[in-house]
Amino acid sequence: MNCVLLLPDGVGARNFLLGKFLVRLKERGSRAHALHVIPDQMIKKLDPGLNGSLGWSRLRPYKHRPISLALEYSLSYAQMYWADTQAMRYLRDWPIKGSLRHRAVVHTAKAVGRLAASRAGIRRLDNWHCSSVRSTELVAEYRKSFEQIRPNVIFCSHQRPPDVLPPVLAAKELGIPTATFIFSWDNLSSKGRIAAPFDHYLVWSDLMRREMTKYYPDVDPSRVHIVGTPQFDPYGDPSLLWSREEFFSRIGADPSRSLICYSGGDTRTCPDDPAHVSILMGLIRDGKIAGNPQVVVRPAPVDDGTRYANTRQTYPEMLFSQPAWLHTTPNDWTRVIPTHEDLKILANLTHHADLNVNLGSTMTLDFAIHDKPVVNVAFDVSNPPVFGKPVWEFFYRFEHYLPVVQFGAARFARSPLEMAEHVNAYLANPALDRDGRRRLVDLQVGAPIGTSSDRVIDVLEQIALQ
Repeated sequence: MNCVLLLPDGVGARNFLLGKFLVRLKERGSRAHALHVIPDQMIKKLDPGLNGSLGWSRLRPYKHRPISLALEYSLSYAQMYWADTQAMRYLRDWPIKGSLRHRAVVHTAKAVGRLAASRAGIRRLDNWHCSSVRSTELVAEYRKSFEQIRPNVIFCSHQRPPDVLPPVLAAKELGIPTATFIFSWDNLSSKGRIAAPFDHYLVWSDLMRREMTKYYPDVDPSRVHIVGTPQFDPYGDPSLLWSREEFFSRIGADPSRSLICYSGGDTRTCPDDPAHVSILMGLIRDGKIAGNPQVVVRPAPVDDGTRYANTRQTYPEMLFSQPAWLHTTPNDWTRVIPTHEDLKILANLTHHADLNVNLGSTMTLDFAIHDKPVVNVAFDVSNPPVFGKPVWEFFYRFEHYLPVVQFGAARFARSPLEMAEHVNAYLANPALDRDGRRRLVDLQVGAPIGTSSDRVIDVLEQIALQ
């Protein structure tokens, strides 16, 4: 198999460069060529021991023409009005900012999307959008590249970035099958339209397969493949783990005391994270959380962590573990690039921490995989609430997060007092709610931890032979 790997952002690099995927690909006699957005100086650090056998080319800048941009926005809004999930309602009602021209384009696209919010309307917009891009010089350039590389499958690491549409259209013109990986558990129910009309879709679980056929009914179910997710594969690799003493030493912690990890979200969806951390630290300092546990804060990789400065100054006993991702372009989350170092840090943090606290984060799954208790923050500190309604009625009603609530896979702190009660209960008995955590992992992760990369390759080889 000769595979072109589209890497339009840093999170895709984490899943398919830092893990076992490319190593396994080589071991099975296949070749790969990466089209990427990674700075040149980082490529040697990310090349996973392949001694230069992986080809590298940069994804070309995708400069929208006005008509294609308007159709892209319209298509995204049409998807959100048609699927009409709680999360999509939030996204489509988000205030429109920017220049007068940009706001005019988005408002128009929103109106068009509302009118086209049906299966037939979406299909028509999708065809118009692809037609508007297919005639561009960029598609012709990718077509020439693929004629030289001669791949028999194109695989995209993340289904959302618009930059992947021109290479996918070029591949279609050449008859090369295309596939994409659905990056996260919330992407089908809480985001806009998938960026390109791929031939095949690789998903985490049977749940995600059902979501795929629900939100994209024109997709043939036989072209939706369950592979798990490579982002959890490191948790099945014991060679990444340090001893408790070594890990605690690396983060400046005391291995004889319990460790609570607060996992931050991004600044847009979790603007009150610093305030919630301050409340947690205050509860410990005041003795309302027993045993004097330590807290280590890990911001989201897209967050540079500076917003926690005041909290760190107020609570110098708080530990801080900034993700080892490189911010290559300020304020652009797609250009935040991971490192091997962070892979190890996260594997050890989820293995050694005793408890996790977060606000509706994917990290609930990371810790559930390790059978570690999770407390979800479900109270507001801002008045009125940041999102116009209480956080309990907002985040914890998103479709992807409802199973956490229904299974009792985490406990929800509706007040600072409840935060203390739940943390105390879990530290005293970590086995509480174990069955709920297990059921959540079984539902969301459709393959044994550590096997996803091989399953992805199995599917790609089958596609390449068709």
